[in-house]
Amino acid sequence: MASRADNIASNLNLANFSKATELKQRIWFTIGALIVFRFLSFVPLPGVNPLILESLYAQTRGGILDLFNTFSGGSLERMSLIALGIMPYITASIVVQLAASLHPALAAIKKEGESGRKKLNQYTRYGAVFLTAIQGWFLASGLESYGAQSGLQAVVEPGVMFRVVAVISLIGGTMFLLWLGEQITSRGIGNGVSLIIMAGIVAQFPTFTANMFEGGRSGSINPFVIVGFIGMVVGLVLLICFMERAQRRLLIQYPKRASQRGMMQADRSHLPLKLNTAGVIPPIFASSLLLLPLTISQFAGNSVSTDSTLGGIIVTLNQYLQHGQPLYMTLYAIGIVFFCFFYTAVVFNPEETADNLKKNGGFIPGIRPGKNTATYLDYVLTRITVIGAIYLTVVCCLPEYMIAQTGVPLFLGGTSLLIVVNVTVDTITQIQSHLLAHQYGDLIKKAKLKGRMR
Repeated sequence: MASRADNIASNLNLANFSKATELKQRIWFTIGALIVFRFLSFVPLPGVNPLILESLYAQTRGGILDLFNTFSGGSLERMSLIALGIMPYITASIVVQLAASLHPALAAIKKEGESGRKKLNQYTRYGAVFLTAIQGWFLASGLESYGAQSGLQAVVEPGVMFRVVAVISLIGGTMFLLWLGEQITSRGIGNGVSLIIMAGIVAQFPTFTANMFEGGRSGSINPFVIVGFIGMVVGLVLLICFMERAQRRLLIQYPKRASQRGMMQADRSHLPLKLNTAGVIPPIFASSLLLLPLTISQFAGNSVSTDSTLGGIIVTLNQYLQHGQPLYMTLYAIGIVFFCFFYTAVVFNPEETADNLKKNGGFIPGIRPGKNTATYLDYVLTRITVIGAIYLTVVCCLPEYMIAQTGVPLFLGGTSLLIVVNVTVDTITQIQSHLLAHQYGDLIKKAKLKGRMR
């Protein structure tokens, strides 16, 4: 049965949108910030020849660079100031989150409340700077060495000075994106970092759509394949919307308390457990680890003879780990399932939840508080995580299978589709919340409610 808030939200009058001045200002600010992000993606690094970068990048397609390039909106392919995008910050936040769950000192900081959260955010920023510096140095070194071996010189003046300038520029670009994301979160609408990632993914949609329909017009792509892709994307979007909102609600009951009328009344609430507690982290981790050997072998393959034993191993590795190959699909599915259970165990602690319920006097009907409650929570969470892992595996592996069977490069993979749909749903939910607050404000003004002294 729908709650009262859900009924009010479903009956929102969108005509009030034009009257919600603050909401319009937030939306325009968000759009402006995303436009700045797109402009920065076309500003190349100092000392880089952008005309040669496209041919160099084409030689390393299929590796982990494709994943980073998708999340950065093509900035890595153009080697812009924001070539690394927001990914170093995402990686640092995941590492800090895992460390806060495993390390006792960081776990104590996490329990300090708002001050602890600010400390962990500061550690995350330091980690983002450190990771950006390391990745930027290797990226600059790879540009010099890889371009020289290919007979193409992407760097105008190779050397230590170019690497230092590249590292400083990349750190500045990533930190500016982080600041821009924080501004969107505080002054705009939605989560800023998530919106920046989504904008980078969606930015490639017009090019892919135009190329796909042009292929259908010229006859290189079967029209039934185009219809199949559109149907698959629509079906996956509906599945993601349904599964991301699905949850198992456990009934929590509290002891009877005296009400204002002197009657004893028992309070009840629900503990929601999402079917997909891990979010988009499992496919990101699985694809990153799986594509890392392929990327290394591609870079090393230019300096190793294919007639040698090492060269044969590299060629074989590239063949079996290509997108759509049975070994790649199998390892990808196993990686998603593993990280789904692993990250869920890190994010949700049944013992801590059971202790909090016990301290507040809450209990699950039919389950003894304490250890038995923790065991029951772990039992329920394990079984709904099985459903979540199957769902993530289907969403991420189905596009890969379609690409392998048809040969059409679909830019919206499973991970990208998950991010786009989740961020869109979250942003629409926040817009509805602002409209609901504005609607309540109008009702209060119409009722002319005034406080009275008693």
